[in-house]
Amino acid sequence: MAKILHKTQLSKTVFAMRLHAPLIAEERKAGQFIMLQIDEDYGERIPLTIADADVQEESITIIFQTVGKTTQQLAQLNVGDEVPVLVGPLGKPSVIEKVGRVVCVGGGIGVAPLHPVVQALKAAGNRVDVIMGARSADLLILEEEMRQLANDLVICTDDGSAGRKALVTEPLREMCEEDDAPDLVVAIGPPVMMKFCSETTRPFGIRTMVSLNTIMVDGTGMCGGCRVNVGDEVKFVCVDGPEFDGHLVDFDNMIKRLGAYKNLESESWNEYQQSPHAHPRGQDHNCKMNALADEKAEK
Repeated sequence: MAKILHKTQLSKTVFAMRLHAPLIAEERKAGQFIMLQIDEDYGERIPLTIADADVQEESITIIFQTVGKTTQQLAQLNVGDEVPVLVGPLGKPSVIEKVGRVVCVGGGIGVAPLHPVVQALKAAGNRVDVIMGARSADLLILEEEMRQLANDLVICTDDGSAGRKALVTEPLREMCEEDDAPDLVVAIGPPVMMKFCSETTRPFGIRTMVSLNTIMVDGTGMCGGCRVNVGDEVKFVCVDGPEFDGHLVDFDNMIKRLGAYKNLESESWNEYQQSPHAHPRGQDHNCKMNALADEKAEK
């Protein structure tokens, strides 16, 4: 079990939690994730990237968006409550090396897993420029944290309520066209965003790494639910990833697979909304939780 040490709300649908997990905190590296389960006997396991870790405090930080039943249940837990099942660190760490100039692109909730990667790339001596995108200003997260880390930070919103009114691919293309074009691009966010970031860098021959968040059940490669086509090979995101060469990932197939259980997810969500457990006694989450954002559609 992992006790919740701290909880904060970053936006209307995004929460950060610090969990007591000493072994995971000691072993985790940038790019790795955990899997957690809210109900020890029933319910799904969900993968969440480790956004930060504090070895002295023996804690890890997770950042998540409420997009369905399990993340809604997680958001309703409070300091002192315990998460019964927490497994990790899982996945291969990000490959961190000094390459020169790196452009990191984060879309929506993808900014959370991007944060430790930016930290590690900066610590390795790289110049790191960051592009952050969201649909609107109120959905931006970790802006100040990224501003402190990045050599240059560009904010994009779909509605122009913060930064540039643009998709993240627009400043990315501009940077690729500069004389000191990036040596590496890292993109984390909705699959469509990562696909078009990869297509943007392809003509320039700039290596582009993406971090995939696919359907997962066990996190050990046994279920095959997270399989993805990468070049001529089939890879398992939980053990071979989550990071892959964006120029080789079959995003169209991945996006199709992500929608395979939409009907079941909706059915589970609707049943949960009708249950007495949806709004625990003494807590009113209606004001903050009903406007659910689909992270896969965020830019």
